[in-house]
Amino acid sequence: MQKIWRVAESLTEEFKKQFPEIPEVVLQLLHNRNLLTQEKIDEFLYPDYSQDVFDPYLFKDMVSAVNRIFQAIEKNELIIVHGDYDADGVCASVILISTLKALGAKRVDVFLPDRDLDGYGINKNTIEIIASAGAKLLLSCDCGISNKEEISLAQSKGVDVIITDHHNVPETLPPAVAIIHPKVPGETYPDKGLSGGGVAFKLVQALLKDKRAAAHWQIKDTREMHEKWLLDLVAISSVADMVPLLGESRTLTKYGLIVLNKTKRIGLKELLEICGLNKNQENKDNSRRLFTSDIGFKIAPRINAAGRVKHANGAFQLLNTEDKDEAKELARELNVNNQERQQITEKMVNEAKLQIKETDQTNEPIIFVIKKDWPVGLIGLIASRLCNEFYKPVIIMTDKDGQIHGSGRSIEEINIMEKMIELNELFSKYGGHPQACGFTLKNSRAETLKKFESLFLEMVKKEVINKKIIPVLKIDTEVKLEDVNWDSYDLLQKFEPFGQNNPEPKYLAKNLTIASVEPVGNNGRHLKLLVRQHTFEHRKMIGFCFGDENIKGQNWCQVLKPGDSVDAVFEVSVNEWNGNRELQLKLVDLKLNQPIQ
Repeated sequence: MQKIWRVAESLTEEFKKQFPEIPEVVLQLLHNRNLLTQEKIDEFLYPDYSQDVFDPYLFKDMVSAVNRIFQAIEKNELIIVHGDYDADGVCASVILISTLKALGAKRVDVFLPDRDLDGYGINKNTIEIIASAGAKLLLSCDCGISNKEEISLAQSKGVDVIITDHHNVPETLPPAVAIIHPKVPGETYPDKGLSGGGVAFKLVQALLKDKRAAAHWQIKDTREMHEKWLLDLVAISSVADMVPLLGESRTLTKYGLIVLNKTKRIGLKELLEICGLNKNQENKDNSRRLFTSDIGFKIAPRINAAGRVKHANGAFQLLNTEDKDEAKELARELNVNNQERQQITEKMVNEAKLQIKETDQTNEPIIFVIKKDWPVGLIGLIASRLCNEFYKPVIIMTDKDGQIHGSGRSIEEINIMEKMIELNELFSKYGGHPQACGFTLKNSRAETLKKFESLFLEMVKKEVINKKIIPVLKIDTEVKLEDVNWDSYDLLQKFEPFGQNNPEPKYLAKNLTIASVEPVGNNGRHLKLLVRQHTFEHRKMIGFCFGDENIKGQNWCQVLKPGDSVDAVFEVSVNEWNGNRELQLKLVDLKLNQPIQ
């Protein structure tokens, strides 16, 4: 769908005069991010670990959590860390397990749920197994806040529970010994935007600060060193889970990227190698820096692929192993899992599009797709892809093992979680937030499915009847291509780490004349352009997936030809190959002007 291009409001002369030493393009980006005072600008551009990371004991339940954990260590109780099957949950689990072992916990184990068999969060069957194994303490990470009944069951079985989580908070909290969660009512911790791994890290910080830690310490690294070496996992968890990279999460991620560049984890080193991110590891100056985009597009998808295609235990073992041969094999397995995930996803997307066409849903305000035996772990990816393409809510369902599981994604204008709450009697379980949801229908009868779809459609129709829903592409500023150079790129590096609430800057360049059009990549999926603007100097632009057909059945590789005039929105990155580096203008969107005669 063609987007409305919205260029940010230009700077006022008054604002420019306040900061005469800051280049105008940088000042525009700061203004766009509502950083309007020297204090806010300094805090954003120059994160400081010693100043910007809060005391973990600001969490109101932290003392209770730390005391119970040391009690378990000193009594040699069996401790179970219950994580989640995604990159955030896996990283959080490794953060906790490695620290508990460093603190001398002899009886500690991890449980990561199977996405298909166990589902998200803590379930009663898991509690029964943990209790029968003799566990006395359960530490949840990246889950648990919505598991009141399950935690009540644990309590009745003599298992204490400490929750570390960051997901939506229910009206009634579980009866846990301690809840470490930045968003629970009455919570005194100042930063609300931590990932699951970030919250687990705060618990670790508190454990390491406790005076009992020194007597229990078992490893060569000092406690301070151990804390800092965990930041690679915090960065991966924060980027993978798309938490806002502002405030404390920004600081943790910025320093986490530094640690990731020199990680000591054998498994991560092997994963970086297989991702093609370790090519300059022999250079002592470590010239190949890692960016949030490397986590988002290469590292996290491979960690996530384990839980989507096989089991998250493979990812956990990779991040935890100290054996090089095992690490190499596990990294290879995760890469194979990711390739399998990509192939299955493409097949599912094509099948979903065909069903949308056959059921004539293109003009409906919401799309429903259901297929028998689709993998539960991949339906969310399909919903996300189609939601972005059609710019409307999409519900993808799979009829698997006698149950209908669903995953939904939505746009900013439509809150699908509100609809889920209204239809809650149709689900055996459900959850989510305004733009994403997951659910299981109470039964797989045709009338239940029909009722769900018709009621959901009716509610969405009522909501959009007076709304004009068109996607908006927010553009930071208009530039001349001649001003996009290494000097301007170096200035923009202070805005890293990019991510949620701090997106990569998007620039608009108008009236570009196309010199050449070249489809590149597998099956010509990507578009390579040579363009010029006002001068005779040509610049390269690359448009990933611009060779794919859009919903109108067109692709840019076929539409464009030399001599055409276009306006382009793009991001600036660096392309590296064989020791060479060049600025890469990465296309975000194009508009075709009238061809030059």
